[in-house]
Amino acid sequence: MSEEGSSYDWAHKAFLQAFLSKSVMTVDEIKPILAAVMSARDPNRPTLEGDVTAPLISSTIQAINERLTSVDYEIRSTKDQTNKHTVYALVNTTSDSLTQLATTFTPDAIAYIKRVLDCMFETNNTRNREVMAVTSIQASQLAKAPTRSRQSQVGGDEDSSIQAEAAVKSLTIAESEKVLADLFDQDFIYKSRANYYSLAPRALMELRTYLKETYNEPAGDDEDEPAIVRIRDCDICREIVTVGVRCSNRECNVRFHDSCATQYFRSQRGNQRTCPKCKGEWLGDLFVGERAANKGQRRTTGGRSSNVRSEEEEEEDEDE
Repeated sequence: MSEEGSSYDWAHKAFLQAFLSKSVMTVDEIKPILAAVMSARDPNRPTLEGDVTAPLISSTIQAINERLTSVDYEIRSTKDQTNKHTVYALVNTTSDSLTQLATTFTPDAIAYIKRVLDCMFETNNTRNREVMAVTSIQASQLAKAPTRSRQSQVGGDEDSSIQAEAAVKSLTIAESEKVLADLFDQDFIYKSRANYYSLAPRALMELRTYLKETYNEPAGDDEDEPAIVRIRDCDICREIVTVGVRCSNRECNVRFHDSCATQYFRSQRGNQRTCPKCKGEWLGDLFVGERAANKGQRRTTGGRSSNVRSEEEEEEDEDE
């Protein structure tokens, strides 16, 4: 897989096989695998991990992706929002993004996953608290299918959607826990020390289009119907933010990943930090993610926290 061997061959297939078995890998995990593949390709020129550079990884993945296009798969990369490591994942690129996540699950399990996503990005994603995660208690409660719930839909016939919802059955607590465990094993979700479930990098890469089409609503024809934006990109790296910081002005749309915020404010002159959009003072006191559920507990991630409160309670707090 050097420049002279850039065409697709068995070495690329061997590297792809590693992705088929692991699905998600960091750069540190890729290096020994790619070094071993390259050494096997040319035993007379053994390759060390240190010889595996970022350009080599990129060119290898690019060659593989050219072959994967026809089968609706792609190896993509993003930065983990929590540890800042670059993560590569083999993702499905078919049009139905929710099916991408749930193809190995039963229809009832898929409906349960939809309820969990709705709770993450609607119930637990309000103007005052953008938590974008669910507690383990909430996840258990969602195992029971509502009599007639609003399931996330992208297009489709409304009548058939209602009929499908009516046929959905509840899961037992054990079954819902098994679904979450499977999603965790497949690197689709994280579970924090405080027992919050949130989407992992693989899910954010694979579900990017689905999340935006489902939870963001365009402005209506009436001036009184503004656009509703629940899924926002980082103003630096342009990747979805589900863990990070937000402007201290609640009316402002600026969101940063923690590492991107550090990078941005380091570039500002002096000690004063201001928002790049509204120019207001950036206090660093409003968060996106699990920390947003812990009002008054700033920059903590490990402590146990209570369930997200209602919007009415949040508005009362704001009025105070």
